[in-house]
Amino acid sequence: MTDFIKGMDVSSLIEEEACGAKYYDLNDAEDLFLILKRHGVNSVRLRLWNDPYSEDGKPYGAGTNDFEKTVILARRAKEAGINYLLDFHYSDFWADPGKQIVPKAWKGSSAKELVSHVYDYTREILTKLCALDLRPFMVQVGNEITNGCLWPLGNRHFERPSDADEAYFNPILKDILNAGIKAVREVCPDTKVMLHLDNGGNNDLYRKWFDGYFKAGGADFDVIGLSYYPFWHGSLKNLEYNMFDMAERFHKPMYLAELSMGYTMEDYAEYEGLDPDERKGYATKEELIKDLDYPMTVDGQKAFMEHINNLLKSLPDGLGKGYYYWEPAWIPVKGCGWATKEALTYTGEKGPGGNEWANQALFDYDGHILPALFV
Repeated sequence: MTDFIKGMDVSSLIEEEACGAKYYDLNDAEDLFLILKRHGVNSVRLRLWNDPYSEDGKPYGAGTNDFEKTVILARRAKEAGINYLLDFHYSDFWADPGKQIVPKAWKGSSAKELVSHVYDYTREILTKLCALDLRPFMVQVGNEITNGCLWPLGNRHFERPSDADEAYFNPILKDILNAGIKAVREVCPDTKVMLHLDNGGNNDLYRKWFDGYFKAGGADFDVIGLSYYPFWHGSLKNLEYNMFDMAERFHKPMYLAELSMGYTMEDYAEYEGLDPDERKGYATKEELIKDLDYPMTVDGQKAFMEHINNLLKSLPDGLGKGYYYWEPAWIPVKGCGWATKEALTYTGEKGPGGNEWANQALFDYDGHILPALFV
């Protein structure tokens, strides 16, 4: 595998730039990829949504990460000498442990049809990327698939028998994941396959999930991906315990596929220019950050990243392979938020759709680099 990954998820970048975001390192504004490369970033993570538009063609926002935008970002990364991880959500918008919505084009499909859709779609996308000389370094088959994907049929506990053990794994989900893995192996045999869960500090969850996956007949894959947000996913000791246990149990390389840490609790309402009822507000609620290992300050963010580097490099047999900081460049600019009203119609959520991540970026609200990026 490649060297230790110091990665960044920059999926919203095109929309950020279109809305006026600028990034500064030395003096003048520069291309984000040049800044990241200068500071040792060697990979980016790009999410892919099947069809992030309403039926009348209006974008869902949050980057509107369709195939065309993925190509643009992958090409910019390549030109900067940076590889990329392709993150298949298998949805038209955000897929996470709380929602895994079937793409509009696949709605009403049977379990067998969903398996075929995943295989065909994965194969088609990767074939196109390889034809453009943009083969990804690594592929996620699903995003934060803790509770499965393509609900309800692909829910991990769909139609779970009453006498099933705690590691029960829905065989439909197993078939869906196997189909995606098969497509990657056939088109890009040298590309690494990641299975990615959230809640990286929850060892019980990870043991049961992977035990259940293998017991159900899940295909082999290359790396385990974990999300770790300290205000949601437990202490750093919880994360460390889980990663050491996963290393001992499954002997798979591991990446923190999503990671972030706040540097301030200063509000950024003036940057968004939204009415209060239109703003999502930051994810790092006051009640969530009381017991963090490091304070949400500029120095605390930097110390947190130093801790993460040391933790990953301390895993046995070199199994800690790196991390992808989540949306370090999602600074607050007017017009770039979590979801448009069309996206909320698709997900069935109430909204609102402003930015909730700007105080966890690696650039301040005006786009100037923060010390954590030097780590």
